[in-house]
Amino acid sequence: MKGRESGMPVEQVWTTFFDPRCILEHMGCTGTCGDVIEFGCGYGTFTLPAASMIEGNVFALDIEPGMVAETTRKAREAGLHNVFPEVRDFMARGCGLPDDSAGYAMLFNILHIENPVGLLRETYRVLRPGGLAGILHWIHDPQTPRGPALDIRPTPAQCRAWAETAGFEFVRDEALCCCAWHFGLVMRKP
Repeated sequence: MKGRESGMPVEQVWTTFFDPRCILEHMGCTGTCGDVIEFGCGYGTFTLPAASMIEGNVFALDIEPGMVAETTRKAREAGLHNVFPEVRDFMARGCGLPDDSAGYAMLFNILHIENPVGLLRETYRVLRPGGLAGILHWIHDPQTPRGPALDIRPTPAQCRAWAETAGFEFVRDEALCCCAWHFGLVMRKP
């Protein structure tokens, strides 16, 4: 079941909002973090940079076949053999990975969905102890150039509370000098 629509713009506009490598570095998705699961890969904006920055694999999930096809194409063209895109309704069927198997989870611009705690519980299940969940979302400001409607756009405090309800412990708020329209939050599975 597809989550609430947030007004995903065309890729040429979408990519102007981020410096993916900078965001991934600040959010701790680098080096030896282990395998990464990405909930909602979209155009592959973060998928491909993550795959080039880590030693493990990136499991890139999205409910939209077109997004998965685009991410697959880009990974192939970039020669990245550690990207595994999949069309998957992870809200209804889970992510398909074993318990305690990933070291990092990207929850980027997705917690405006109807059941954020359910997604965070699935994230908790798949992360190994000590694994990190990186939460990135649009700031709660009507002046942002895009993003979900303010009535469904979460705040950092809401995201932290939801993650703690799912069992995570707080690591840090991340000020994203490379992304003026988003906040970052890092949580850990104890």
